[in-house]
Amino acid sequence: MAQTYVLDTIQDKLPFVNWKANTIKMADKSPAFRKLFHKFDTIARGGEEDLHIFHIGGSHIQADIYSNRLRSYLQTMSPTAKGQRGFIYPFSIAQTNNPGNYRVEYDGEWTGYRCSVRKDSVAWGLAGVTAVFKDSMANVKIKVNGNNYHEKMYDFNKMRIFYDNWSNDYEISFKQDSLVAQIKENKKAHFIEYTLNRSVDEIEFCIHRSEDVKDAEFLMMGIELMNDNKGVQYTSIGVNGGSFSYYDRCRYFDDQLLLYKPDLFIVSVGTNDAYHPDFNPKEYKEYYTELIKLIQKANPDCAVLLTVPNDSYYQKKIPNPRTRIARKIIYEVAQEQKMAVWDFYEIMGGFNSSQSWYKNKLMPRDRIHFTVMGYRIKADLLLQALAHSWENELELPPNSVLNQIINE
Repeated sequence: MAQTYVLDTIQDKLPFVNWKANTIKMADKSPAFRKLFHKFDTIARGGEEDLHIFHIGGSHIQADIYSNRLRSYLQTMSPTAKGQRGFIYPFSIAQTNNPGNYRVEYDGEWTGYRCSVRKDSVAWGLAGVTAVFKDSMANVKIKVNGNNYHEKMYDFNKMRIFYDNWSNDYEISFKQDSLVAQIKENKKAHFIEYTLNRSVDEIEFCIHRSEDVKDAEFLMMGIELMNDNKGVQYTSIGVNGGSFSYYDRCRYFDDQLLLYKPDLFIVSVGTNDAYHPDFNPKEYKEYYTELIKLIQKANPDCAVLLTVPNDSYYQKKIPNPRTRIARKIIYEVAQEQKMAVWDFYEIMGGFNSSQSWYKNKLMPRDRIHFTVMGYRIKADLLLQALAHSWENELELPPNSVLNQIINE
């Protein structure tokens, strides 16, 4: 798992990649990006700042391979860069793939519901996934350090559990009762917050039915692992099959997002929106604009990066022509809202370039997702583009930021 910067050794071997296109377009026209890069630079130089990144998408983000690689780069670029782990979802209990960089152990019978599954209907929050428990008792253990690039990256002394606290059907207790020093509850964003009397890197809690109520249920909507660190915090929100219309089904998404003040919001929603022949460009643009308004409500000065979906195949048979339409809309939204664009579609090589990525073992047969190496390349490309925009904005020597990040 050594965090080697793969572009140094692979660039000449991938002639189908449009390396010159790897830029953050329109960032130089955005005051929000100027402010963001100054914050990044303070942290890179050893200063103390809080900088919160959100990254939303579908299965590419749920897997948290390329987003975790970016997280690791940015949180290790200086001694003051490592922020808290923050919001996660225990995907294992919802019977779907859990990122490898944190571990979840559990017992009891849980049923998972995703906002991206049309037949599913339940209360969802920021994660877009909810696991439902209806039995008498279940234990859940969270180990914050899993298969990371660096050992013992995270610990926490405060924890939030997001759940249906409008009900009294269940109570939460901890294996070590003496660990909890203070408890606070938030009924609007639906979480309970535990302040611990020491820092830990794993915790086990018990969910047990408190009342003999017919149809009692516990809805797990997310977990947040917190500490007192300043630095970079990178929150990834992804659900397999996720699209704008599906996230719009999440009743408590807005209330939970507004708990935070993001400095950079990376939007990687679009692959699933443009997948089907019934893709509605007008609706797609409306959803995109509404999300940006919500982000600006959380922080009017937030830098928003719109990423163009990768080239992909429809039903493993033909290259999807609708991605080009989504790309056009993303540029329109960026210009209207004064946001920036990372055009991964163009960087990949454009229409039908996924076939070349597949032949070079960077995508599996579906030509929608990527292999681990493919995701690493994607992360390295985005890091390179961000670093170069940062250097240009602050008039720093070429590659000075990138070299510091990858060599720290």
